[in-house]
Amino acid sequence: MDSNSTPDTLDPSNWESVRQIGHKMVDDIVDNMKSVRLRPAWQSVPDSVRSKLDEPVPFAGSSLEEVYQTFVENILPYPTGNAHPRFFGWVMGNGTITGAFADFLASAMNSHVAGYDQSATVIEDKVIDWMKELMGYPDDATGLLVSGGTMANINAVLVARNEMLEFDVRTQGIQGITEPLRIYGSQETHSWVLKACELMGLGRDAFRNVPINRDFQMDVDTCRGMIETDLQEGYRPFCIVGNVGTVNCGAIDDLSSIRKLANQFNLWFHVDGAFGSVAAWAPNSRKLVEEQESADSMAFDLHKWGYMPYEIACVLIRRPSAQNSTFGYAPSYLLSSDRGISVDTTRFADRGVQLSRGFRALKAWMSMKEQGVTRIGNAIDKNVLQAKRLERLVEQEECLELLAPVALNIVCFRYIADGLSLQELNAVNQEILLKIQESGFAVPSQTVIEGKFAVRVCITNHRSNDQDFDELAKMVAELGAYEVQSRGARNA
Repeated sequence: MDSNSTPDTLDPSNWESVRQIGHKMVDDIVDNMKSVRLRPAWQSVPDSVRSKLDEPVPFAGSSLEEVYQTFVENILPYPTGNAHPRFFGWVMGNGTITGAFADFLASAMNSHVAGYDQSATVIEDKVIDWMKELMGYPDDATGLLVSGGTMANINAVLVARNEMLEFDVRTQGIQGITEPLRIYGSQETHSWVLKACELMGLGRDAFRNVPINRDFQMDVDTCRGMIETDLQEGYRPFCIVGNVGTVNCGAIDDLSSIRKLANQFNLWFHVDGAFGSVAAWAPNSRKLVEEQESADSMAFDLHKWGYMPYEIACVLIRRPSAQNSTFGYAPSYLLSSDRGISVDTTRFADRGVQLSRGFRALKAWMSMKEQGVTRIGNAIDKNVLQAKRLERLVEQEECLELLAPVALNIVCFRYIADGLSLQELNAVNQEILLKIQESGFAVPSQTVIEGKFAVRVCITNHRSNDQDFDELAKMVAELGAYEVQSRGARNA
């Protein structure tokens, strides 16, 4: 077979037909997002649908119209549900139509954003500049847009390791480490830190799990003692992680005290602000995250409380050359030139692990320009007020119990009843949670706080309203009473 006998292109043979289907896609998706409140917050994928999607490799193609119809019938109706106004599980963002359009436009451009002289590089530079300004970082700081909080945090601690050690880590690797390294964070720190320790070849034991106080913040005095002990025993502390919005209950560490502690022992101070850091954009809530700008590095998601579509997060590094010193490479096939397309060929690739990078900056740029940072910040403030509202509702109900302080936008609570053991109450609350999810009314998630199973409500949804939380609290109380009564009848 020669090249003349193969198809000339993968482009459609009838562009007008594709245009019509494309218009229908836009209409359908706009209608779908507009009517999201009318559907269940979540529903399981039926076996019949799973069976339809269990297809062999499609060696022969189908029409775009047929493929799209399969999507409409069997894929679109069964998402995670995080676009729904009563989806409160984990820490999931919900997106906007502008962000969705931006992803379509970025995919159509299909830019390779390692660097190069192109509009996508200009836009990512501008978005990072906006992030530095909004987060209080200096103009000469560097940054990168990555897939999510885990990769943003890992990027930062890799930079921290290379910057804080007194030898060329990139050349010698961990074989050059004579004193085992230690990184510190509260026991509420997200599991990314363990992955980072594993990826750096340090092992999980390198992470020092610092106890928390009554407000679920790092106990800074205890951390100081742990650092002193480690130094005496021949370890090499190099980094402290401060949390701005812990996953379990939204706690914010005492960042000012952690900064002082890092200065005392000459350690790198990193802020994990996965969802909480963007409270800096909110007029009334920014005071809750003061001092995060003092960190040597920070990581935060834009697809959570920035209300942008997955995947987009940001890492900022205060030291101007630190990212490039950690990740930069210049093989002959990627050398930059003074002219042509290869001006600054690896501008962003030299700040992280990825060489091949998509145009994820476009959804941030379009969302922020269309919505305005003030409007986004006001939505964040609204979510904080909604968390306080749910906190009051829980405290007003004798059958409900708050399990952690509401520091930001997460409310952890449970149903309680006299005469039930801890194990029985845990089982009751787990059943309440599952019934709420399976009803399609709402999607809270779960956590365990001091051995108590908690219904966990994380509010990062710009579509939620006050009534959603009124009805959720009422539903937990009613389901709890029903479950306790049913258990009593079964045991009689």
